[in-house]
Amino acid sequence: MPGSLPSMTVLVTGATGNIGRKVVDHLVALGVSDIRALTTSPEKAALPDGVTPVLGYLGKPESLEGVFDGVERMYLAPLQSTAVAVLELARVAGVRHVVALTGDASWWAEQVAAVENSGVGWTQLGPGEFMENYAMWTEQINRTGAVHEPERHVAQSPIAMDDIARVAAAVLCSGDEHLSKRYPITGPEAVTRQQLVQTIADVAGVDVRYVISSPEEAVRELRPTMGDRAQWYVDTLTDPDFEQPANTLVADLTGYPGTTFAQWVADNVGLFR
Repeated sequence: MPGSLPSMTVLVTGATGNIGRKVVDHLVALGVSDIRALTTSPEKAALPDGVTPVLGYLGKPESLEGVFDGVERMYLAPLQSTAVAVLELARVAGVRHVVALTGDASWWAEQVAAVENSGVGWTQLGPGEFMENYAMWTEQINRTGAVHEPERHVAQSPIAMDDIARVAAAVLCSGDEHLSKRYPITGPEAVTRQQLVQTIADVAGVDVRYVISSPEEAVRELRPTMGDRAQWYVDTLTDPDFEQPANTLVADLTGYPGTTFAQWVADNVGLFR
């Protein structure tokens, strides 16, 4: 957990994205006074008072000239194709600590390598599956009253995006004890897919079943919301190694308990009704 805050300038990349925007909010809540928010549309960013919008895009390193000047710490959103170039600009400008959203090296190998070889002090956050991913079930729930997925016998520990952002902000506001650390952050409970669906039914008060289907059927059900990613997602689901036990890192790093799936459904109940 952060203690007394040092005087520092923090840059949040992807600051209007799903996680980056929440990082900004948590930094404000922690009392950071000099926050810069990288966005492609500063005029539409709707940032909190006192946060400085900065024009730029991680996907175009040439747009980042001067962006890192005076920045001491930064949150790096995941964009593998330009990570090396972006981090080199940060290093040259004197950024001392980057908190990067990465993950399993089998998928995030380029991002992981770019961060670790950047010459900038780093901390990596490798979250489990996002709770927000289950919004993709709403289309088939509304259409069929069921969630169709291949049978699987392992549990996962999904995490809310807000908890990821809370951890990122806490680490950015802490000292050097988090340097060169990888944190595989999870939600507070390991749950099966059947338990997730039952939680939606109980909390949202909807009639929804979990239906075991073939991988091909599952892809077909998910394609309306996931498009071409549906095949990759189902392949991941059927991987026998796709398991993640719950840990307490969110609470350990922030002092707040992680969000349970029931809490997340209650906060987003309109998705399922």
